[in-house]
Amino acid sequence: MTDHPDIKRSPLSQSFTADGITVQIEIYQLDGTEGWTLELVDAEGGSIVWQEQFATDAAAFADFTEGLEELGLAKLIEPDDDDLATVH
Repeated sequence: MTDHPDIKRSPLSQSFTADGITVQIEIYQLDGTEGWTLELVDAEGGSIVWQEQFATDAAAFADFTEGLEELGLAKLIEPDDDDLATVH
């Protein structure tokens, strides 16, 4: 049996809707790590996880909002290669 690390979920995690698209914003920290992970989960259960970790949950949320303003929600959940280099 494999042990799974404890996950600390940020209070900034939430459901978010824009342009008729709803995603679950998940911001969490794995037990034993210092960084926070940002993940968007779409209605079909697909997810995009930022490769970088953030010093705080607020920094992770700020990166989401910056990407949202720059690209829009549709591009965040289905980025093309150019978007990946720009955002996450």
